[in-house]
Amino acid sequence: MNPQDDVLILGGGHNGLVCACYLASAGKRVRVLERRSIVGGTAVTEEFHPGFRNSTASYTVGLLDPGIVRDLKLHEHGLRIVPRPMANFLPLPNGESLSIYNNDADTAREFARFSPRDAEALSDFRAMIRKAGDVVLRQMHRPPPNVGGGLRDWVRAAQSGNDVRRLRARRRQQLADLFLMPIADLLQGWFENPHIQAAFAFDAVVGNHASLHAPGTAYGLLHHALGEIAGRKGMWGHAIGGMGAITQAMLAQARELGVIVETGAEVVEVIVEAGRAQGAMLADGSDRRAGLIAASLAPKLLYLDLIDGSALDAEFRSRIERIRTESAVLRMNVALSELPDFSCRPGAGMQDHHGAGIVIGPTLDYMENAYLDARRGDWSEHPVIELLIPSTVDDTLAPEGKHVASLFCQHFPRHRDWEQRREEAADSVFAAVDRFAPNFSRSVIARQILTPADLERRFRLPGGDIFHGAHTPGQLWSNRPVMGHAAYRGPIAGLYHCGAGAHPGGGVSGVPGRNAAREILRDLKRGGIR
Repeated sequence: MNPQDDVLILGGGHNGLVCACYLASAGKRVRVLERRSIVGGTAVTEEFHPGFRNSTASYTVGLLDPGIVRDLKLHEHGLRIVPRPMANFLPLPNGESLSIYNNDADTAREFARFSPRDAEALSDFRAMIRKAGDVVLRQMHRPPPNVGGGLRDWVRAAQSGNDVRRLRARRRQQLADLFLMPIADLLQGWFENPHIQAAFAFDAVVGNHASLHAPGTAYGLLHHALGEIAGRKGMWGHAIGGMGAITQAMLAQARELGVIVETGAEVVEVIVEAGRAQGAMLADGSDRRAGLIAASLAPKLLYLDLIDGSALDAEFRSRIERIRTESAVLRMNVALSELPDFSCRPGAGMQDHHGAGIVIGPTLDYMENAYLDARRGDWSEHPVIELLIPSTVDDTLAPEGKHVASLFCQHFPRHRDWEQRREEAADSVFAAVDRFAPNFSRSVIARQILTPADLERRFRLPGGDIFHGAHTPGQLWSNRPVMGHAAYRGPIAGLYHCGAGAHPGGGVSGVPGRNAAREILRDLKRGGIR
């Protein structure tokens, strides 16, 4: 059968749409196959209670690459992103609170209330993150070298080495610290106050089911500091209309470029014939053929569920099986009759902290105990929570006078009978928030609970892993998804990786999709698919 398309994209998440747009803009015939009735993957906005809409899974924007926003004309297609009025807010158990502002001067003044020494350390700490981030961003925007590869891989390795060598010796050491150290050790070396330590540790905890004392956990802090909004690095914000506004703008650009997008098109098998990927079989029995395939699906789903094991090398399949996939995340969306009234900042009216990322996790010990609770076989008795209330800046999400909130909660491991205990788990989250905002539970009109099992079923995230694979040192850069196949090319000819399971990993950035498209076009220009 002759292929009707040049490229078939498996999965209509944001990376799949980005890859499709870049390929179509180069003149390729592209078709996207999306299992659900809407595109966007985890970056979607849905009504979860009559009159209340929210970002269902991914819930905040900060890593979306500015070049992709520009190239895909996302603002022209209606995307509008506004910064958080305040970066983060930590209610504390002693009636105090800690605020992280959108500028270092105000944050340093806040730190000085807790530790003059930590206030002085802030500037150097930010400089360390900024210098390391500049190096890492350059690595993110180009394919990593494949271990054991050819001349191009040696060139890429040399480029990466040159980026590091240009740093001063102290900065090189700090870069290594950010990739290899436990986050607890890193922060305790910089700051003395336990609440300030916790404020920075949260970014390393997000989606990472690991001890704060585990080597490599510091990388999460760096990864989440790499984005920007309106030219301001490290800032987070809200997409007006929810995260689905991002992927709807991408969809509009894709259609403008002639991309065919099929929803309700569940892929049940990647068709491999004569040693190469030829197409996809759908659940309804029909198939789609193309010259090549780019999968934005999680590698475990792709290789263990959709490809016959006989088409894969046994060692490769074994490495895929060993990819660590567990975020231990419970996601909730709630409809609120009123804003949370925090004991440390009393008052029913809207205040700056209501527009921040509100973090329940006052100390490193609190966060570590949350992890240990889960490791002992249950969820966290006192979970780590980020509470975000996007309706404070976006009145399209809730009726007038009402609000919606996102709760991102850890640690809630996947090995649990969630159908019987989901409400109990949600109640434990509400109890944790009530300790700081006593009116919270009674203000809840409705709630949507997404357990790790729900995240796996609804969004095809193995183990509920929000990154398609943990961001550990052994699963980054040349090891993502596995060693030898890091440059977006799978082990089967004509099959490419364009999702979060490829370099540089998870988060709503679009970078894996763009990088994969560039490699596909490079191979096509050279006259063949490898």
